Amino acid sequence: MPKSRTRSKAVYTPPPRAAKGKVSPRWLAPTMLGTLVVGLVWIVVFYVSNENWPVGAMGPANLVVGFAFIIVGLGLATRWR
Repeated sequence: MPKSRTRSKAVYTPPPRAAKGKVSPRWLAPTMLGTLVVGLVWIVVFYVSNENWPVGAMGPANLVVGFAFIIVGLGLATRWR
């Protein structure tokens, strides 16, 4: 009886690993945390001061400034590795 042919397959070799992954710049984490805290404090001070502080002339636009700081902090958080 004839012998069937065997299939020759290349042996799997995993791709080489990179030496190191990307690292965040040193300024990123403090800046991220700083903007998040400043935004939170801005909004809390606005509510606690009966809408007179941080900038009384801006009125409710103070909320926009506080949330802008928070959004910038969240944007920086997406770049943190």
